[in-house]
Amino acid sequence: MQSIETICLLFAFKIKHPEQLYLLRGNHECASINRIYGFYDECKRRYSVKVWRTFGDCFNCMPISGVIADKIFCTHGGLSPDLYTLDQIKNIRRPTDIPDEGLLCDLLWSDPDPDSQGWTESDRGVSYIFGSDVVDQFLKTHDLDLVCRAHQVVSDGYEFFAGRKLVTIFSAPNYCNEFDNAGAMLVVDESLRCTFKVLASSDKRKQSKK
Repeated sequence: MQSIETICLLFAFKIKHPEQLYLLRGNHECASINRIYGFYDECKRRYSVKVWRTFGDCFNCMPISGVIADKIFCTHGGLSPDLYTLDQIKNIRRPTDIPDEGLLCDLLWSDPDPDSQGWTESDRGVSYIFGSDVVDQFLKTHDLDLVCRAHQVVSDGYEFFAGRKLVTIFSAPNYCNEFDNAGAMLVVDESLRCTFKVLASSDKRKQSKK
């Protein structure tokens, strides 16, 4: 695993280009989660528990959401029934851990669901799933065009929802060597035209060379 190199590179880019690069927190930037899923073990094996705790202090300071050109709302997980104004997100005090419920939790943990309307408790055991009607109302209320989020593996690296009003971006191809998924990046130009750059999974790259 090279999680340490990955996050150090991102932090270095942020230091070098503070006005060009913006990093948003995900649900794994949380001690209770990355303690279980490998990051703690990597830090302890290669350096020390103190290094892991220092990264945790950094994660607790990261921003949660962003808005591109007043039209594209970006967050890791999804929407929240407790979100009424975007100023609520601005007013989240940092540093902070991620609670088990509420606005901050939902922004990092909720998921869209094509078979749902409104809000339903999530099978993850935390936060909610939400329907296309929730997306429609959120965009209308805040005069936005698109919700851009991550949090779920999608086979082509990106997947639209709610009539292309929400897009899931998953940038890690062949995730955990368990999913034969592509990875994708969303490119937004100055006119807010969106295109995708897709990274094939390693298995598909090998097949293309045969």
